[in-house]
Amino acid sequence: MFLPLPEPGATPVRAMTIAGSDSGGGAGIQADMRTMALLGVHGCVAVTAVTIQNSLGVKGFHEIPPAVVAAQMEVVITDIGIQAAKTGMLASAPIIEAIAETWREVAADVPLVVDPVCASMHGDPLLHPSALDALRTQLFPLATLVTPNLDEVRLLVDVDVVDEESQREAARKLHALGPQWALVKGGHLRSSDTSTDLLFDGTEFHYFPVERVDTGHDHGAGDTLAASISCALAHGYSVTEAVAFGKRWITECLKAAYPLGQGHGPVSALFRLR
Repeated sequence: MFLPLPEPGATPVRAMTIAGSDSGGGAGIQADMRTMALLGVHGCVAVTAVTIQNSLGVKGFHEIPPAVVAAQMEVVITDIGIQAAKTGMLASAPIIEAIAETWREVAADVPLVVDPVCASMHGDPLLHPSALDALRTQLFPLATLVTPNLDEVRLLVDVDVVDEESQREAARKLHALGPQWALVKGGHLRSSDTSTDLLFDGTEFHYFPVERVDTGHDHGAGDTLAASISCALAHGYSVTEAVAFGKRWITECLKAAYPLGQGHGPVSALFRLR
C-alpha cells in the first residue's frame, strides 16, 4: 500500500508539482505536497497561479508570469534534480508554452504526469478557454501520462463518457494527442457502484476497478491521484504499477476524507499517520 520511506538523513527521491496554490488547502499544490510528504518523497514546487478559494468554490485567481514559472522549474531541476513531475492548474496558454519549452530543455527524460485541470469541482473555471489548444499541442506530447476526469475529457476530445465503450473511445482520442499513456478516470461515472479507471497505451487497455466510496468530501481527489502516481514513477514503478498504486492511495484518501468549512471537504492523506 505504501512506498518505501527514506532512512533518516538519506536524500529521498524528488518529485515536482507544477500547479496552482489553493488558499483553502484542500487541492492544488497543498494536496500534492501532503501526498508527496506522506509517501516519503521530497516535493518541489513551481507555482503557476494563486487562487482565492475555500470549501464553497473559487472566487478568483492571479496568474504567475510565465517566465517566473519557467525559472522555478529550471533552477530546481538543474540543481536538486527530480525523478518525476506532475502538473495541475496551469491557467493560460503562455504559462503552458513556457512549461513545455522548459521541460524540453531540462527534463525531457523525466516522467511527467499531466492532470489537465480545467475547472474546479464546483465548475469554476481554472483555465482560459484559449489554453485548451496549448494543452493538446504543447504539453500532451511531452506527457508520460494524462489523467483527465470526465468533464475534462469532454472539453479536450469532445467525448461524453457514459459507459465502457465511450470511455474506450475517449482513451483512444486522448492517446492520439501524443501522450505515452492516457488514463480516463471513472470517478464521475455514476452508473455503477464501481469506480473504474481505464488506462490505454495505444494498443492495450488496462482496467482499475474499485468499490465506489460514498462521500461528499472529495476536494483535491484528482490532484492527489496524479501526485501519488508521480511519486510511484519517481520510485521507478512502471506506468501500470504506478496507476494501480495511485488508485489504491486515492481510495484510502477518499475513505479518510473529512468535512471542512461550509462546502466540500478534502480527501485526506493524513490516514497514513495512523
